[in-house]
Amino acid sequence: MSRHRVASLLGCLLAALAGTAGTAGTTGPLALASGGTPAGAAVRAPVLDRNFPDPDIVKVGATYHAYATSDIGRNVQHATSSDLIHWSVADTDPLPRLGGWVHPEEPRVWAPEVFDNGSGFTLHYTAHDRASGRQCIGVALATSPNGPFTPVGEGPLVCPTAQGGAIDAAAYTEDGRRYLLWKSDGNCCHMDTWIHLQPVSWDGTSLTGEPVALIKQDRDWEGGLVEAPTLVKRDGRYVLLYSADAYAAEIEGGTRYKTGYAVASSLHGPYTKAATPLMTTDTFAGRAIGPGGQDVVTGPDGRDHIVFHAWNADRTLRAMHLADLGFTDGHPVIRGSRTP
Repeated sequence: MSRHRVASLLGCLLAALAGTAGTAGTTGPLALASGGTPAGAAVRAPVLDRNFPDPDIVKVGATYHAYATSDIGRNVQHATSSDLIHWSVADTDPLPRLGGWVHPEEPRVWAPEVFDNGSGFTLHYTAHDRASGRQCIGVALATSPNGPFTPVGEGPLVCPTAQGGAIDAAAYTEDGRRYLLWKSDGNCCHMDTWIHLQPVSWDGTSLTGEPVALIKQDRDWEGGLVEAPTLVKRDGRYVLLYSADAYAAEIEGGTRYKTGYAVASSLHGPYTKAATPLMTTDTFAGRAIGPGGQDVVTGPDGRDHIVFHAWNADRTLRAMHLADLGFTDGHPVIRGSRTP
C-alpha cells in the first residue's frame, strides 16, 4: 500500500532490471496454480466510487468500518456500511492530529490499519519521518472506531531506516498474541522489499520481539517490489496476500499493479508463492485496473470477501471494489460476485 512518488517507483523498476531473484522462503519449483481465478471474474465495481486507496475494514457490531489513505483534506478517510455494498463516507477525520515525528511538509498518511484491542481501537498508519526522511509506521488509539484517534509515543513504532523505512502495517492475531506485518520500503533506494512479521503488545503500541522476514520480491511479474500484506489462516494454511509492481497510473496506465499470495504450514514460514498472481487487470477483464491494497473481510453471510482498490477508466482515482473470495485447500480463489 505504499504510495511513493513516481520517481521512487521508477527507481524500483531499475533495481528490478538489475536482478533481485533468489530468496529464502520462496525457492523451489512452484506447483501452485494461479488460485483458480478465471480471466473475466466478476467484481462488484466499485462499491465506493471515489478515491479510496488501500482500504482496511473492521467490523464492529453490525457495522463495517472502512479506512483509507488520505484524501479530501483528511489524514485518514473513513466510511461505514451494513452490507459491504452501500457505504456512507464520514465527514470527519478519525485521525485529526499526527504524531510529532511526522514531517510537517509531508504530512500525508498512507495505508491505515485499525483493529479492536479489547479496550478501544488501535490505528497504525504510514507517514514521513521528519528525522530520517523515510516512511515509517506510527500508532494512535481511540475509544471508538469513529475516532478521534490520538497518536501514541514520541516517535514512530517501526522505522528501520537502514532498510528504507517501513510501510503498510497489517494486524494478525493467533493464540492470544498480536502480530504486526509490515514492508521494509527498500524500493525507495534500490534495495530489496521484505514483508516482515513482528510480535507487538495486545494494543499494538509497542514491539515485543524481533521481526521475521517472510517474503521479498523475486518474481518477474512482481516488478521489483512486494507490499501491502494481508495474513489469514484457512484450511490449516497460512495465506499471505500481497500487492506487487508499480501502482502509479503514469506507468502503463496503472495496469501493472496486482495481488499475489504465498502459503505456509506455520506462521513464520517458509512461505511458498503461487506461480502467478491472484488478481490482475486481466482477471477482471479490465473492469478493475491495477487491483491491489487488499483486505479480507467476512460478509454478513459468513463468507469471505476481498476488498481492494483499482483505477477508474480515466485513471483519476482508485475506487474501492469488492469480490467474492473462496479457498481451495488453503489457496485463495476469486469467485463470481454475489450479494454478501
